[in-house]
Amino acid sequence: MIDIHCHILPEVDDGSKSWEMSAEMCRMALADGIEYVVATPHANERYRYDRQYLVDVRNRLQKGIGKSPQIGLGCDFHLSYDNLQDLMVRPEYYTIEGRKYLLVELSDFSIPAQIDECFTNLSAHGITPVLTHPERNPILQRDPRRVLRWIGLGCAVQVTASAVTGFWGETAWRTAQWLLKQNAVHVLATDAHDTKRRVPNLSAAREEVAEVYGAEVAKALVEDNPRAIVQGTPLPYFPEAVAQR
Repeated sequence: MIDIHCHILPEVDDGSKSWEMSAEMCRMALADGIEYVVATPHANERYRYDRQYLVDVRNRLQKGIGKSPQIGLGCDFHLSYDNLQDLMVRPEYYTIEGRKYLLVELSDFSIPAQIDECFTNLSAHGITPVLTHPERNPILQRDPRRVLRWIGLGCAVQVTASAVTGFWGETAWRTAQWLLKQNAVHVLATDAHDTKRRVPNLSAAREEVAEVYGAEVAKALVEDNPRAIVQGTPLPYFPEAVAQR
């Protein structure tokens, strides 16, 4: 399996607090069957995103743990004005493995009025936004149909694995289930931050999805689509999202 959203690098944001914790997160991921982890530090006003420094941190961590799991690099991108301006100049600075997919995190408190235009513009520039954990966003929990519209504008959707298994509470669980039912989930990822609560585990959610939607859909969400994202190729699983009750 491949995890495209993980705060596994030490001492760079609100994720891993130490090199020891990062190494343990790597061990936990590998034990769960995750062979490739994309490190995605926050890129927002609180945490400065220095790609070259993060490459050095990633390389040091990879050297320390050995060949597996393989660690890639992207970011958890906040849609601020400054970020977007820089993204247009050097998209490879922020995208996963410097290719075409960009994790986009929306604020829990407000969604920009021009969000549709923003997503359309990103797609026009060859960047595919991957909307992170909409099931945990209070605004989208109240109106998840907005996610379907954004898919129509070229977005892919990443749901948190632990939301599918109930860790984030009933509202997040219900929203995740609604999105799955609408064919509006393209990737499951851990969004892991530590070794105790927000851990690097995909297998439990994979089993839940396989039980309801079938093994092939579950495989697409944790293997096929994440691999395409890492490689910068079209998603093999991208069904038409249709609003249902």
